[in-house]
Amino acid sequence: MGRFHDQVVIVTGGGQGIGRALSCRFAEEEAKVVIADIDREAGFETLDTIQTSGKEAHFIRTDVADEDDVEQLVQEAVERYGKVDILINNAGIGHFESLFDIDVKHFDRVIAVNLRGTFLCSKYAAQVMKRQGKGVIINIASTRALMSEADSESYAASKGGILALTHAMAVSLGPVGIRVNAISPGWIETGEWKKAGERYTPQHSERDKLQHPVGRVGDPEDIVRAAFYLASDDAGFITGQNLIIDGGMTVKMIYEE
Repeated sequence: MGRFHDQVVIVTGGGQGIGRALSCRFAEEEAKVVIADIDREAGFETLDTIQTSGKEAHFIRTDVADEDDVEQLVQEAVERYGKVDILINNAGIGHFESLFDIDVKHFDRVIAVNLRGTFLCSKYAAQVMKRQGKGVIINIASTRALMSEADSESYAASKGGILALTHAMAVSLGPVGIRVNAISPGWIETGEWKKAGERYTPQHSERDKLQHPVGRVGDPEDIVRAAFYLASDDAGFITGQNLIIDGGMTVKMIYEE
């Protein structure tokens, strides 16, 4: 029996990248997976992959920045499966442009998807979890909440906000049995987890690998294993935390040669 047998998991941004890996792997562990994604092609492709393997999943086209979409997502998940045990707020976009040139509409869209989307999905899923008396929320943040490259203000702000939202919700929701944690991925190579038309085989230089004390670039499976732990009863005494999964990249000082 899979470790998440009969549990209902919503994965936002579940059609591609880290989200696709989360959707597929939770399904392999016998969870009932609700794939939420704005990209129909990616969502249905991931759904087909899961169903072809004989596992249970359902795709709902969702813009997580739209409250009506999010309310419908959770409602449909409950109508289909009767409950929500785990929410993984993975949906996210980036817009990298000079601070001097970026249009506020682009900044606002990144905040709306990444931060407001995390809030909205948590709000509606938590209502269901509260009635159940338990639940788990995992927010996918980023090491860019803690360190930056140039021209990443909107993305960094959204991910930093997710970390603050994580500890705030952990305090608010703890009394009703809901644990809330974050995972901050570093460099995670998602080329092999894209939808078919965008998939590629990654190539990394030795310098890329050596930026990481573990000697390699990250893989979506690294995030899956962390999510498995935080979603399980083994992490029952953990809430409000941010688990950095980056191969040690954020603790290594790098000087230009």
